[in-house]
Amino acid sequence: MDIKISFISLGCDKNLVDSEVMLGLLRDKGYKLINDEREADVIVVNTCGFIQDAKEESIETIIEMGQYKENGNCKALIVTGCLAQRYQEELIKEMPEIDAILGTANYDKVIEAVESVLKDKKYIAFEDKDRIPDRYINRVISSVGYYAYLKIAEGCDNHCTYCIIPKIRGKIKSRTIESLVEETKYLAKKGVKELILVAQDTTKYGIDLYGEKKLPVLLKELCKIEGIEWIRLLYCYPEEITEELIKVMKEEEKILNYLDMPIQHANNDILKRMARKGTKEQIKDAIMKLRASIPDICLRTTLITGFPGETKEQFEDMKEFVEDIRFDRLGVFTYSPEEDTPAALFEDQIEQDVKEKRKDEIMVVQQSISKSINEELVGKVFSVIIEGYIPEDKVYCGRSYRDAPDVDGIVFVTSPYELITGDIVKVKICSSNEYDLIGEVYYEFS
Repeated sequence: MDIKISFISLGCDKNLVDSEVMLGLLRDKGYKLINDEREADVIVVNTCGFIQDAKEESIETIIEMGQYKENGNCKALIVTGCLAQRYQEELIKEMPEIDAILGTANYDKVIEAVESVLKDKKYIAFEDKDRIPDRYINRVISSVGYYAYLKIAEGCDNHCTYCIIPKIRGKIKSRTIESLVEETKYLAKKGVKELILVAQDTTKYGIDLYGEKKLPVLLKELCKIEGIEWIRLLYCYPEEITEELIKVMKEEEKILNYLDMPIQHANNDILKRMARKGTKEQIKDAIMKLRASIPDICLRTTLITGFPGETKEQFEDMKEFVEDIRFDRLGVFTYSPEEDTPAALFEDQIEQDVKEKRKDEIMVVQQSISKSINEELVGKVFSVIIEGYIPEDKVYCGRSYRDAPDVDGIVFVTSPYELITGDIVKVKICSSNEYDLIGEVYYEFS
């Protein structure tokens, strides 16, 4: 087939999985996938609509891609994803350059959309957002190939007051263990070594489908799959971290001693206004249990500064918590008031400059903590997955179990022999800085 399709994926790793499924469907149908939008017959933009900055990026991308209908080969523009789901009527009305719109539960209809727009027919698909397409096999791995995200569930039941996700993607919808095992086997055959589990809340996996949380059971099944060497857990809510989950993490060698645990704040009054389920004391208890059972666990979290009504004292409470807990990895976002969320209507909205100042204060504290933790790692030996080579510095770059792709640090590695991207090698850490480690290939002599 001579029809060329270019694809742009914006937003989170969960959105990326949807994009990879669509790419697989298009490839299997015989469409030619290209990276140059100027040469494409059809352009697909998978949008994000989570916070204001993401919405603006999505809109700017749609406008930019729409210009190729006049200045390129583009015959049709298709928009999918969260922005499309959230603002379908506005997009249809205000952006006539869009030829097709697919909701978050309709990405598996991309073939129908392409066939329709190539016949100059508009195509709009918005089935119930609580539907979950089961079309994950044969997806195109758009990352470097040796790691891939496994989306184990869609939607969310938490209804935090600042978050629009439940309204965009609906309630939690877990995939079956069988389908996830099948997809993981496919990924392993494609060369994937590191499997990264994602969902809005991975710790609640299975509650809707099986009547109880099944993440530990799923992990045990995935650990059996040959070819998968690392399994990484993202987006685990602290109040849902059970003794059973900790036990499985400790016992299964393939599960990395790494946990992404977004807490968002550490003041109980703010947590309550956010409609978070746990308290500061429960968060700390979960962390202590994890560290007691898995002493070398690497904990990552995210925080929000400037939530409506956040006083200086409440902010200081969170900052002291960060100093006390000493997270290995930490990211900070300033609060973004999103329409149709309860928090956007709260009184006492915080000025943006105050949000930014508080964010910077937390990051200064975390930079010192990160520097100190990294210094303690000098002299230790880690398995590192190689991601590339920097010829001007004659050094390889990679990640240890402590580093998730795109959000954490880098391990720079020197080696007397050539390393191949995707190799997992032993590295002895020789020095460090605030966020990265520097080491050399380590030889073990028996």
